[in-house]
Amino acid sequence: MSYSRRIRIGALASGLASLAVLAGCGGGGKDFANQPRPPAPIFLNGAITKDGVNISPNRVGAGPVVISVSNQTGASHTLTLDGGTGAPVRTSPIAPTDVGKIQATLEQGTYTVKAGSAAAVVTELRPAHLVIGPKRPDSNDQVGLP
Repeated sequence: MSYSRRIRIGALASGLASLAVLAGCGGGGKDFANQPRPPAPIFLNGAITKDGVNISPNRVGAGPVVISVSNQTGASHTLTLDGGTGAPVRTSPIAPTDVGKIQATLEQGTYTVKAGSAAAVVTELRPAHLVIGPKRPDSNDQVGLP
């Protein structure tokens, strides 16, 4: 086979490969709009103590939140997030020195975080209050998010 014929065959193969790649591109005429992602979750921390429930920070914007609460008492407690338009969110019992977690998307409003115990207690634990403000901005410009 001559040198010029090998070059023509190589050029033809390269051209066909380029056409195959280009054929796989495009969207078939569909327009995919860049839809905004929801706000990034905010992580709140808290503790159940003999004096009550504490959550920090207790004022955030509306959107997804993850609340991690450690039980620093000698008894197991369930944690309940109540308020807004949805049903209350409750954890399973959190053993002493263990951590419980609530994940929810919260709308604007005021919420109560209560700790309950199966044992009858003389004094009720003081609940924490969360104030949820206007919706946080979307997370489109935040890198490193899933």
